[in-house]
Amino acid sequence: MRIDRFLFFIRLAKSRTAAQGLVAAGFIRIDGRRVTRPSDEVRVGSVVALPLRDRTRVLRVLAMPARRGPPAEARGCYEDLDPHPGGTGVDDPNPAT
Repeated sequence: MRIDRFLFFIRLAKSRTAAQGLVAAGFIRIDGRRVTRPSDEVRVGSVVALPLRDRTRVLRVLAMPARRGPPAEARGCYEDLDPHPGGTGVDDPNPAT
């Protein structure tokens, strides 16, 4: 599946155009390789890294989504590999108080 469609379908981009912009700017990595074409392929088992707000999300692809469904359906298509998703882990230089 194209990386722009994947990001849109799993609800990490509001539109395919927004996803294409992230890819074209060089912000997306698939299996450690920077991608610059929205048509680059992502597969089950791929590891995708992308900036989101104030941190970098690292995701393992578990399934290819068939559509842009509800958030619960989208979350079932990937595993978040970030050990501290809230940003308040031990390695966080600015832990929440």
